[in-house]
This record gives sequence, C-alpha cells and structure tokens, in this order.
Amino acid sequence: MSRLFPDVFRNPAIRASMIAIFTFGMAGAMTAPYRSVVGIRELGLSDGLYSFLSFVSAAVNVVISILLGNLADRLGEYRSTMIGARLFGIVGYGMVYAFPTAAIFVISGLLPLPIYGALNSLLFANARAAMHGMNRSDMVTANSGVRAMISLSWVLIPGVTGLLLSGASSMLPAYLFASISCLLCQGIIVFALPKRAGTEMAAAHHLSYLGALRQVVSPRISAHICGVALITSTLHLNDALLPLIATGAAHGSLSDVGILVGIVALLEVVFIIVWSRISRKAGQMTALAAGTIIYAVFLSLLGFASEPWHLYALTLLAGIGASAIITIPITYLQDLIADRPGLGSALISVNIFASAGIGALVFAAGTYVTGYSGTAILSAVTGLAGIAIIALLHKGKAH
Repeated sequence: MSRLFPDVFRNPAIRASMIAIFTFGMAGAMTAPYRSVVGIRELGLSDGLYSFLSFVSAAVNVVISILLGNLADRLGEYRSTMIGARLFGIVGYGMVYAFPTAAIFVISGLLPLPIYGALNSLLFANARAAMHGMNRSDMVTANSGVRAMISLSWVLIPGVTGLLLSGASSMLPAYLFASISCLLCQGIIVFALPKRAGTEMAAAHHLSYLGALRQVVSPRISAHICGVALITSTLHLNDALLPLIATGAAHGSLSDVGILVGIVALLEVVFIIVWSRISRKAGQMTALAAGTIIYAVFLSLLGFASEPWHLYALTLLAGIGASAIITIPITYLQDLIADRPGLGSALISVNIFASAGIGALVFAAGTYVTGYSGTAILSAVTGLAGIAIIALLHKGKAH
C-alpha cells in the first residue's frame, strides 16, 4: 500500500495543498475552454483586444506572483496570502457571471483573476515549505503529487462542465461554477490547511519588492529560466498545433481533438508519478532530458501525421513526454531560490509567461516560413535547444 500511496502524502499540509490545487485546477478547467467564446462571441470583444488582454493579464500575474511570493517569505506563512488571492478569484469569476459586459470582462481579466492566478505558485510554495527537512526523494514525490492534481482536474472537469452546459444558450454559467470552486478552495485553506507560526519559515534576510524582482531577472536565474522556458514552450506549441493538424493534414474532426486531449491528460496523471520515481533513481537532469527527448520525438512525428489514427497512436508518447515537462521543472525552478519557497515558486509563473511568449514567437515564425507540420518539427528543435542550454549551465557549474 505504501508504494501506491507514499508516506509523504500523509503529511497534512501536503495533502491539503493537493486538494486545494485540485480546486484551483477546477476553476481553470471550467472556464479556459470557453474564455474566448464568452469574451469574443458573447460579450463582443474584438480578436485584437482579447489577445492584448490575455498578454497583459499574464504579465500582471507574473509580477503579482513574485510580489506575493516575496511577501509570504517575509511573513513566514502562506495561508494569509493564499486566502487573499482566493478572494480575488471568487470576485473575479463572480463579477463576470453577475455583470456580463465587455468592460467587466476586461476589468476582471486585468486585476482580480491575475491576482487569483498567483495562488498557483503560492500553493506550491506552501507545499515546498511543508517539505522542509525531507530528503530529496520525498520532495520530488510530493511535488509530483501536487502537480498531478491539476492534470486530474483537467481530466475530470471539462467534460462535466460541457455536460452541464450542453444545450445552454450561454457559457457564462461556467464562471459561476468557477467562483463556487474558489469558495470551496477557500474553505480548504481556512479549515484544512495546518497553521504555522510565522517565525518557523520566515526568510532570514528580507528582500525588498524591487530586490525580489532583481533577483528573478539576475543572469544566474534568468539563464536557467530561459532553458526551462524553451522546453515548456513545446506544451504551448502543441496546444496550438494539435487542433490545426488534427482537423487539417490528419483529416480528423474537433471531436477527435477533445478525445485526444482527454487521453493525454489521463496519461499525464499516471506518468507524473512514474517520472517522480525515475527522478529519484536516475536524477532530475537525466529525467528531464529523457522526457524532453520523448516529447520532441512526439512533436516531430506529429508533423508527419496524415490520418486520425496517427494522432491516437502518438498519445502515449505525448502523455509520457508531457508528464515529465509539466512536473520536473517545478522542483528545478524552486531549487534556483531554495531558501525562499515563495519567491522560488513564483518562478513557476515566470516560466509559464516566458514559455508562452517563446511558443507564440516560434509558432509565428514557423507558420510564416513553413506550414503547421513544419512548425511541429521546429517545436521539437526548440525543446531540444532548451535541454541543451540547461546541460551546458550544469556543466559550467560543475567546473
């Protein structure tokens, strides 16, 4: 039984963090598939304004994640900042449902929801703080378990939400469901998360907010983030390319896309735990390199897909590779600022923003020079370039 349920998951703080991050994933899984439909088709935003809003929202989330992470490190506890961030989620989703106008959608996307999005890194920071004193093996297992809960929410929730809203004239109720899930998570944080005295975890040397930002953009940190972002950008590229290749060169349908995404998400849940065991035995760098190479092979083969069954055959490679790329970099990034769990975990948000930007640039360049299939192969090269950079950084550190 201990093999199926490692002892590290019996830690009350880690267990509560896992449940809380599942509800965090629920809110995203309920609304993300319908966000563009609500914003553009139902509320009348232009394509350009929606794209600009998405970019600014992501940028605000990065800054807020760093500031809240640094604040939590200074306080030495994460409950209060998590409670505050979750309140913004309740309000942000709720106001879109209660007052469905373009202006409210923009306001919600510019402030409340980016602040709420910082909860992601805060939950990982709280789990990281709870790992204090654990050996390396247990830390990797715990991080893998926490991250697996987000994938699990994406396996279960989009289908349930789609079923509840099937036949509905509007997708706005998804925002009501998300607000309720935020309220549920608030209860978990308030009542289930163990309280800690601030002095237990407070950083020995406080950083100013500008100092925290400077540390994040320092050459040592940013070089590693660049390498990781190149690797994780392949996930964003696949999100864009899979539907286009599936309904184009592979002659599939949109229903195939939904099924493929669900299969891969389910495989991710399984293989996240497998990769944690591989990381313990072979080392973090070896595991990340192996996962990146597997995903690069998947993307390369995706470029040659010409029938729907080709895509289904590739789901195993996609699930194995993606599960490594979505989980191993979490511990890697946290280790870059190991003495400050809040600031170190904020690098997760920085990486998401940077990888999305790299993905957008590669997609634009690739589709300009070649087609979607060629861009898939270029995406594979991007991921391999990222692992090469990280390998060089580690080689330089060793010398």
